[in-house]
Amino acid sequence: MGRTYLVEESIGQYLTELSTKVKPYVTGLLIGQCSPQRDYVIRAVRTPPKEQQQQEESLGPPKLASLDEEWITTHASQVSRMLPGGLLVLGVFMIVTPELAKDGQNALRKLIFSVEKSLSKRRLWKPAEEDVSDRAALQICSTTKKVVCRTYDVQDPKSSAKPADWKYQSALTASWVALGCTVNVNIHIPLLATSPNHDLEKNTKNGLNRWSKQIEDSVFLINGQVKDEDTELLEGQKKFKGNTQPSTHFSDVKVLTQLCQGASPRSTATVQVCSGSINLRGAVKCRAYIHSNKPKVKEAIQALKRDIINTLSDRCEILFEDLILNEGPQKKNFGREYHVLPQRLFVPVAGSSVMLSDYKFGDEAAGEIQERFVEMLDQPVQAEDLHIAEDIST
Repeated sequence: MGRTYLVEESIGQYLTELSTKVKPYVTGLLIGQCSPQRDYVIRAVRTPPKEQQQQEESLGPPKLASLDEEWITTHASQVSRMLPGGLLVLGVFMIVTPELAKDGQNALRKLIFSVEKSLSKRRLWKPAEEDVSDRAALQICSTTKKVVCRTYDVQDPKSSAKPADWKYQSALTASWVALGCTVNVNIHIPLLATSPNHDLEKNTKNGLNRWSKQIEDSVFLINGQVKDEDTELLEGQKKFKGNTQPSTHFSDVKVLTQLCQGASPRSTATVQVCSGSINLRGAVKCRAYIHSNKPKVKEAIQALKRDIINTLSDRCEILFEDLILNEGPQKKNFGREYHVLPQRLFVPVAGSSVMLSDYKFGDEAAGEIQERFVEMLDQPVQAEDLHIAEDIST
């Protein structure tokens, strides 16, 4: 028995529209949530077209061999930064003309493993044993509109395709649960004197790695209570029937980090010669969404933990990319410097209770963020819908 994908109805319309514009093929990402019983697909996003690709299409006969794997995996990495806790890139879709259909599955298989490799490289959290490792490969024929959905286990490089069910459903996320918290961050990262050329990015990542373990070990209070991991998240809450409007159950979460690491009060101190340090300070707003089909407390907390870890590491990554762009990699001044990390903002998804996320630097105009949503997520956004969630962090 293969996996079942419950898919937001509007995605069917989106894919149909794309198939009318298809010039030999179009690729894209499937975004949603895994759960033990079934997976939920809440968005499909086409790969942004490249100018060079458009020229190639007009030059000769279509070939899937010319598929730009690096461009597609870069898009997946950018999109994954815009997903709050609980959402991930669930797979890849391809709409192809009948003559390319035969090669489509091989190309999709290759893409799924490339995308997963690229995304897992950036993660600072360890996958849990119960995590679903199947990813979807969706192929649609542009002429017959025939849909073929298969899955591959990304933990197994030799994995073969398994059939999967692709079922459309309306108001898929209408009663999903949202969890939110504010985490005060004060991370001190020493720079060792032996560290070559002040490799700030590498040192920051190592420091964030240590901090992420602290987040993993934290205690999470949901609406002021410690709940057993295996209980149902919505236990004891009334369900409102007959309401198809997106109405999110919102849970406020407090994160209690442990002051002392390790079970034993005795520990060994290490003395290291340092030439400087990095301090990350500020309050970050985190958010996670969880399906409403009897979700466990464990699933919800795990989604929120991952959002806390992702949002800080993604911002540091964005800051370093910005510094390299504006100042170049060879920077010799090692005095005291303050850099402002980009602020988080949330944007509603039409017809859904789920919000997507992005980051903005202080000098970035709303227009630039709107452009990014159109390019990355193929979604127009109104300036008044950009909700900046937090103050400036350094």
